[in-house]
Amino acid sequence: MKQLLQNMRDGKAQVVEVPVPQPRRGAALVQVASSLVSAGTERMVVEFAEKSLIGKAQSRPDLVRQVLDKARREGILTTVESAFNRLDQPMALGYSTAGTVVAVGEGLTGVQVGDRVACAGGGYAVHAEYNIVPRNLLTPIPENVDFESAAFTTLGAIALQGFRLAQPQLGDRVAVIGLGLLGLLTVGIAKAAGCRVFGIDLDPARVRLALQMGAEAAVSRPEAEDAGRTFTDGRGFDAVLICADTKSNDPIQLAGALAREHGQVVAVGAVGLEIPRKIYYEKELTVQVSRSYGPGRYDTTYEEQGHDYPFGYVRWTEGRNMAAFVELLASGRLDVHPLITHRFEIDQAAEAYDLITGKQHQPFLGVLISYPQTAQAPAQRVELAHPVGSAQPLKGEPGLGVLGAGNYATAVFLPIVQKVGGVQRVCIATASGVSARHAAQKYGFQSASSSESELLEDPGIQIIAILTRHQMHARQILAGLEHGKHVFCEKPLAITPAEVDEIEAVLAGTNETSPRLMVGFNRRFAPFSREVQRFFNGRSEPMAIHYRVNAGFLPVSHWTQDPQQGGGRIIGEGCHFIDYLTWLVGQPPVSVQAIGLPDGGRYHEDNVQLTFTFGDGSLGTLTYLANGDKAFPKERVEIFSGGRVAVLDDFRALELVRNGHRTGMQSRLSQDKGHRAGWEAFLDAVRGAKAPPIPYTELIAVTRASIAAVEALRSGNSQSIQAPTRKE
Repeated sequence: MKQLLQNMRDGKAQVVEVPVPQPRRGAALVQVASSLVSAGTERMVVEFAEKSLIGKAQSRPDLVRQVLDKARREGILTTVESAFNRLDQPMALGYSTAGTVVAVGEGLTGVQVGDRVACAGGGYAVHAEYNIVPRNLLTPIPENVDFESAAFTTLGAIALQGFRLAQPQLGDRVAVIGLGLLGLLTVGIAKAAGCRVFGIDLDPARVRLALQMGAEAAVSRPEAEDAGRTFTDGRGFDAVLICADTKSNDPIQLAGALAREHGQVVAVGAVGLEIPRKIYYEKELTVQVSRSYGPGRYDTTYEEQGHDYPFGYVRWTEGRNMAAFVELLASGRLDVHPLITHRFEIDQAAEAYDLITGKQHQPFLGVLISYPQTAQAPAQRVELAHPVGSAQPLKGEPGLGVLGAGNYATAVFLPIVQKVGGVQRVCIATASGVSARHAAQKYGFQSASSSESELLEDPGIQIIAILTRHQMHARQILAGLEHGKHVFCEKPLAITPAEVDEIEAVLAGTNETSPRLMVGFNRRFAPFSREVQRFFNGRSEPMAIHYRVNAGFLPVSHWTQDPQQGGGRIIGEGCHFIDYLTWLVGQPPVSVQAIGLPDGGRYHEDNVQLTFTFGDGSLGTLTYLANGDKAFPKERVEIFSGGRVAVLDDFRALELVRNGHRTGMQSRLSQDKGHRAGWEAFLDAVRGAKAPPIPYTELIAVTRASIAAVEALRSGNSQSIQAPTRKE
């Protein structure tokens, strides 16, 4: 399918061919007929992307500070690679579309194939021939509403939410400052609600259009105060809705002058908000900022997981605002056709962005993109004829298929695959297809797909790399092994005891000819880790190890905190550090005790101290903290045993102490956590039919230990860790 994407590094918007996304649980696959270009939000994104690196830095000093902090922690080379990788990610533009449902995901109710729907949401209702849209961001459209009108629904819901916040009454006098697309929709909504509407703008053409949309009067900015007094008989407006898009503070000053005593001022557009105290104090005005298109916006449980708010308690959610806007269209009380100034086919969609950024020097308002409507089955895989940096496959090299192309994949794994070589880069698959296409093109893969099954069933693929969200790992590992593929899985192995048991049962039946499995516990392969191993080689006493992790704060709403998706931070990331303790001691832990700080509504079981005991008497303490500052180094390991001490600081500095002698090692420019060495070890095992780089008993034990750690934290009791049944 064709999709419009924005390159954040060079600012180019282009239409590219990407795989059609696959319906996920609770969402529908929608064939898009029409989408609306947001002249405000999307223009800001494009203009930021077009800035030079210096311009980007000047406009986002907060991001510059983050980069500088990262450079201090991890080294300049590591930071530069990470920053450029972020900038190189394509951004899907758009958030307001309309089309027809062509497939539904598991668990989706109330939506059927063939339904005509309006769609909302950044990352969902994008400028593409097909969209995957969750249930609460869909609303049905009746037959008497055309797709072009319905494509205005998201922006209409934004206007409607701002209008509702003003709590207008029948006959209220309402002023609308800023008569762009959002303001003109607000004019139409206020008129339909029985209000007397007064419009204000700098552009005479938009002033005239406001009258066509239902304003009783509309004037240019210089006339606003005098005309407003006349319109309200000197009393002032009951509500002033600011729909302008400007950094200027003039709209908020004008709103104060226009409003009546105890009136309402609602900022719907992005404007300066330095409130002049005198006029707002004297009139005792109420000021409110409208947040997008209603309750539910930015709430992942509502937007992504489909949990609606009770109707009796939250009357107007974003979904209900969308439905109400469509009802206005269907009733004929609102007509958006006068707002349409330009139409582009998807093939010419990049021209729309030349228009809204002023490159074509034409006035515009409603800009629509249209899409061909065909009954042809959507393609799940796209062959890349000339992938950038691709090499001719060498005979005998195993084929690699990759599931997932998130930040870890593009910032760490795929660059290593490209540098190491030794495999045929066959295909990358992601649910959306967009990130798969970009990553495949950038790292020299032959094709991109949105279908997991295509990779599993492809005889040209012998290795599957699993880089998806945590809840998918166990299922995809088992599927890969069942299809005879070697499997490399980015941690964790699994997130539930049942998944661990199932994987262990499969591994119990493997032998030297079976496919190999490895989890990306990379730290044990780091150069400094090998130095530590040599330093303690031949030890005769137990170890005492303290591993401190300054993990950084993640909100409770983040997917990794969700037990169903990420498993929580201890299972999802803490397994890395539990593996490191296991590797240092040389055997799995047998029990764990846990104590944590109170969550206080801010944290989620991610300020904890875990103490693991081992069969040889060793103790490993993991202090995992989310309450620190990310400017401080992330990891520090201190190891004591038999008169020897090793201190590893963030995999950039190592100090070894023995018999009063200190040896120091340092990596100033970069940080090496063993990702490349771990991948090379896995390839060596696959190509040479050698034993897996990490024994299966340790993969199972570490995963069980992370799950037991969470149980110990919740129960307050020490937990025994079930020993693996398989003997290596």
